[in-house]
Order: sequence, then structure tokens, then C-alpha cells
Amino acid sequence: MDSSPAQPAPPVDILHPLAPTLPVVLASPHSGNFYAPDFLGLTHLDVSVLRRSEDAYVDDLFAPAIQRGVPMVRALFPRSFVDANREPYEVDAAMFDGPLPSHANTRSPRVAAGLGTVPRVAFDGQAIYRRKLPVAELERRVAWYYRPYHAALDRLIAETRERFGHCILIDCHSMPSTSPGGGHPPTGRVDFVLGDNHGAACAPALMHLAERWLHHHGYRVVRNQPYAGGFTTQHYGVPTQGVHVLQIEINRALYMDEASLRPHAGFEPLAKRLADLVEDVGRTTLGHSAFPAWTAPRNAAE
Repeated sequence: MDSSPAQPAPPVDILHPLAPTLPVVLASPHSGNFYAPDFLGLTHLDVSVLRRSEDAYVDDLFAPAIQRGVPMVRALFPRSFVDANREPYEVDAAMFDGPLPSHANTRSPRVAAGLGTVPRVAFDGQAIYRRKLPVAELERRVAWYYRPYHAALDRLIAETRERFGHCILIDCHSMPSTSPGGGHPPTGRVDFVLGDNHGAACAPALMHLAERWLHHHGYRVVRNQPYAGGFTTQHYGVPTQGVHVLQIEINRALYMDEASLRPHAGFEPLAKRLADLVEDVGRTTLGHSAFPAWTAPRNAAE
């Protein structure tokens, strides 16, 4: 009798607008919060601990932008189970019982930190697993969770680029208020970190537009420090081919109680503000079929 886990429910949700009217795609790889019993049986950590690795509610924060004419792809599986913002085999060899595929990347800084495709540690550094995992479990997660997410994202990018001539991919994330990105005294709180892989992932005008827009609305913004972008930004951001990626990290204190993991009164105003940002970015780039050469940020401070 086969005792392997059953094929899961769809691991990815694709949310479409009634009509796509803007050259923007939203991606939320870390907001998934379905913790399967098979996964929980492998860890000694409580769900409440695992959940602190989530970019909780980020998909809901950006959801109002769908009504403005942009699609979203979101992972339904949690980041502590599979991190879709990594290479497909960016993993720690010591986690697995058996040899890894020859193409596995076992030496990246993210692997060293315990935060590979299958993370070794939770947000607070606690080991997730009771024992080593079989390599077959890695292959299952890549095939059933990781690849469907990226197949959906690939499809949305291709459709958007075909329809509009270019695609702006916004990779949506959040950061703890106590993280280096969130800021500490004496520097004060940072509200947003914008990442473009140090200028390689999008046209400079896109970064300039988003930064000016957020500054104009009273937010404190920094570029690329400490979050310049993960696999999504590095892999998909090819401006010369009309695909521009901007990673947005949002300070969680702006919209949620980090202790209870519940949204607070700041959630709805921020969600509306983000929908306005997405719409302004999309409308500014409409009509620029040669967007890789676009340099003049229009309406950036309105």
C-alpha cells in the first residue's frame, strides 16, 4: 500500500481582474497560511511559531489593486514549508537523508542562514524539523508546490507582456518592525524597502517613481538595504526584454499587530494606498511599448 502523501489541493491561487487594463502583475510568494497535517507531523514547532515566517496578509493588502485591472498570483502554502522566492534547489544538504541532485545550490548565503527553498529554521532561528528529510520529500515539494507557483507567474508575465508590450512585476513582501529593514533607533522606523537587485531588475525610472510616490505620501523609504530582492527579482527582472521587477517590503507595524498576528486599524487605509500606487505605476507606463528605454517618471509626486 502506498503511504506517500496524497496530491494536495491547488497550491497556488491566481486572482484575475474583470478586465486586465494595466501592465502590472502582483506576486505574493510568502503569504500562504495552509499548514498541512503531513508538514506539521514533521516539526516540533507550533503553528503559531511557524506563522511568524509568513508575510501575513500581504496578499489581502494588495488585493484591492485587482479591481484596478491587474492580476495576482499567490502561494497558498507557507514559506516555512517551501519558499518560492528561492532557486528550485537552493537547499542545505545536511537537512536531507541521501544525495541531492547535482544541480542543487547548497552554498548560497540564504542556505547558510537556514532559509533555502525548504527552510531549515523558523523566523527566530529554531530548527523546524525533528529529523532529516528524505530527498524524495524535496522533489515532491518542488514538483507539487514550487513549480506550479512559478508556472502561474510565468504565464501571467507572458500574457501581460503580450498584451501591453511590457510587464511590471511587483513582488509583494513584508518585514518585521524589529528587523534591520524595519529600522531601529536612532535611525527610526523604515516603512518600505524597495528592491531592484541594485538597479538590474527594472528601469531606473520605475524605482524612482515608486520611491517618490511613497515619499510624497509620507512614508520613509530606503532602496535595496537590506532587501535587494530574492530569486523572483533576480530571475524575472530583465528590462531589456520588457520585464521589470520591483520588490516591495512593507513594515508590518503599518497594518498588523505583530504579537497577535491580527490586522489593525491601519490595514484598510494602507490597502487603498497600495492600490493607488499600483494603479499610478501601471498608468504611468501605459503607452510606452519600448519601456526599457523609459526614463521620465510622470506624475511621480502627485
